[in-house]
Amino acid sequence: MPNLVLASTSPYRRMLLEKLGIPFECAAPAVDETPQSGESPRHLVTRLAQEKAQSLAARYPAHLIIGSDQVCVLDGVITGKPHTEENAIQQLMSARGNIVTFYTGLALYNSASGHLQTECEPFDVHFRHLSEQEIVDYVRKERPLNCAGSFKSEGLGIALFERLEGRDPNTLVGLPLIALCQMLRREALNPLSA
Repeated sequence: MPNLVLASTSPYRRMLLEKLGIPFECAAPAVDETPQSGESPRHLVTRLAQEKAQSLAARYPAHLIIGSDQVCVLDGVITGKPHTEENAIQQLMSARGNIVTFYTGLALYNSASGHLQTECEPFDVHFRHLSEQEIVDYVRKERPLNCAGSFKSEGLGIALFERLEGRDPNTLVGLPLIALCQMLRREALNPLSA
């Protein structure tokens, strides 16, 4: 059994982690993702990433467990997954011509030692001034209904942007690999030597 566990059922996070070439398994974390009263986006994603990783400790008692969580923030308001075409169109109408910030919380929990590392990675998406028809066409073509921010940057969503700003483009998809590699090396697991 691999000693690395991804506390997620997200196919996007799984594909990102596969880039590192380290054997791992995925498991669904049992975490209530409800924001706490007055909780900032940064604190929310960091707390949820930590809780996701630690929620699997009993099942994986001698493992490195990765937790991650992401929110999309526009004008200081957390925007969730749209779930419907109408909501996706509305989210993108609000985002056009604006900067949307994604906060991705990352946690690596060593269930054997109890050592926990956490980080929050911001990533800014500068949206083009899109026409309503472009937005409608995009939502109908790509159907980003289960994606925070109502787009898939790894797909046609890239056509919505003017520019992207952040340390790691993987952050936008949901798993900051640069930060994760740093955390793994601190636990004596170097992807280059694995």
